[in-house]
Amino acid sequence: MRRFLYENSLSLAMLGLFLFFLAGQSLAGWYVYNSDQQDHQQPSIPYGAYLLSGHFFEAVFENWESEFLQMSAYVIFTVYLRQKGSPESRPLDKKDTQKDSVSAARRRPNSPWAARQYGWIRTLYEYSLTLALFSLFIFSFLLHALAGQQVFNEEQTLHGGHAVTLGGYIMVSQFWFESFQNWQSEFLSVGVLIVLSIFLRQKGSPQSKPVSHPHGETGDE
Repeated sequence: MRRFLYENSLSLAMLGLFLFFLAGQSLAGWYVYNSDQQDHQQPSIPYGAYLLSGHFFEAVFENWESEFLQMSAYVIFTVYLRQKGSPESRPLDKKDTQKDSVSAARRRPNSPWAARQYGWIRTLYEYSLTLALFSLFIFSFLLHALAGQQVFNEEQTLHGGHAVTLGGYIMVSQFWFESFQNWQSEFLSVGVLIVLSIFLRQKGSPQSKPVSHPHGETGDE
């Protein structure tokens, strides 16, 4: 067990923090929702019911959507784009890139099963990370839209408005305001990491160049 915890400590720590903050979000959101219900002379709902509400789902998937968009775009951009001096970038030298491509194409006995195949299985596996992240983005985007539609229609009912279809909600400015406010911050944070990693260091982190390496060194040159 100790070995397992050590080998998987990073992902377990991220999962633990995710669950902790998700629980905090749900509790805070429950109080906010019931407070809003009271302001409109509507009955409060129990915590379990809130976890199944559009209010909670919209808040969760609105943020997941932006995270998966950022990660999937970043993975694919780093294949073709470069940033001199950043450890987040592949080397600038085309020869190094070509050598890396040849090395990656080699099939080894301990390679994953899909990597040892030929044809469409191998091709699909070569792009599986980006495909998975983009699929999670689309999934989150749709759930954000569905939950947002439910919340929007509840508010319309409270204020004497008209309910809208899913297609109609996607055309509402509120939906895109919620999406864009998250998307812009995700790409800003990645851009800041890329630029700051050129000049600043964090000893022991794989996201940073070694402390003594020059600013102009790119990737693993």
